[in-house]
Amino acid sequence: MQNSNTHILTSHAGSLPRPTHLLEANRARSQGRGGDERAFRDMLRAATADVVRRQKSIGIDIPNDGEFGHVMNYSVNYGAWWGYAFQRLSGLKILEQGLDIPPQQAGAAGIRLSSMLDRRDRKKFAEAYADPESGIYMGPERLAIPVCVGPVKYIGQEALKADIANMKDAIAAAGLEEGFLNAVAPGSCARMANEYYKTDEEFMMATAEAMREEYKTIVDAGLVLQLDDPLVAEGWDQINPEPGVANYRKYAMRWIEALNHAIRGLPPDRIRFHLCWGSWHGPHTTDLPMRDIVEVMLAVKCQGYSFEAANARHEHEWNVWEEVSLPDDKIILPGVVSHATNVVEHPELVAQRIRRFADVVGRTRVIAATDCGLGGRVHAQIAWAKLESLAQGAAIASKQLWR
Repeated sequence: MQNSNTHILTSHAGSLPRPTHLLEANRARSQGRGGDERAFRDMLRAATADVVRRQKSIGIDIPNDGEFGHVMNYSVNYGAWWGYAFQRLSGLKILEQGLDIPPQQAGAAGIRLSSMLDRRDRKKFAEAYADPESGIYMGPERLAIPVCVGPVKYIGQEALKADIANMKDAIAAAGLEEGFLNAVAPGSCARMANEYYKTDEEFMMATAEAMREEYKTIVDAGLVLQLDDPLVAEGWDQINPEPGVANYRKYAMRWIEALNHAIRGLPPDRIRFHLCWGSWHGPHTTDLPMRDIVEVMLAVKCQGYSFEAANARHEHEWNVWEEVSLPDDKIILPGVVSHATNVVEHPELVAQRIRRFADVVGRTRVIAATDCGLGGRVHAQIAWAKLESLAQGAAIASKQLWR
């Protein structure tokens, strides 16, 4: 991974708004109206080239493919980062849409994840979540939920090959040095019903072994791998009653151990990890504080750590890095613009946020990023305006930090 040696580099968390024609093509394919496969591949290749070119044009130093290879059928979609893997793993059966993810078996310290609809934040603000005019209404669960019914193996080679080729071609055409691809981490990937393996632990490790093929292939292709595992922090809100912090950290380390097993032997300096508290637009008053999960995050054997740092619930937590020592060979990618608001952050505010981190961990070890993926969370016009503000703020901070 690159360091911010001469200026504050910019990147983002992954998902970017899909163009309308790609959304329509994905929707048609999911309904059995896919049409010419070659035409779709050409469309996806061109869309990837366009989104990389656009990232470069506004000042994003380390782009990705917008996760365009991770199928999204509608412009508002919170689950594509996770759901793409359903088609890349064998042994899964997709249930009817509208079902919830059931509780998992008890793990370390007797803790187990509750139903996704049983979040403590959702219970605390039940009236708001149930009100279609509240702005946070989620309605009946919209995810198509998979169930593991057989051995889990990786079968996504062709789709992954296309993602890699499209991204490498786009980077070369744009004249960029580095790019990344996103992949779901084993903990979040295995957050589904299990009817085949004896335990959820066994299922998760099988998933880790299967997804390792995707991780290794991305790294071997010369791209940076970003591993997305919001469950590490978000899982706290899915446990009732609220667990003790020490017990939860022990429980969460299961996901980290599975992830480290999946990336064993891969170069840490080609891997970054994304932590968040879930990208849904809710109050988030029951989020686990960053100081209580940061050491778990740092246990991931990678070089870069991406995390939320701009939204109103977590912006104050930049000072955690005054208490926690970042290892010398590590980089942080704090969010300096947020997916959680339609307000476009002023570049001067973005610069202030960047400087807070640079003053604590050193300017060369900060890459300015977003809290979470912008695609599927805010309108496309707003998402791109936020990325422009991110780049402008990084330029202001760079002038201040390299005087």
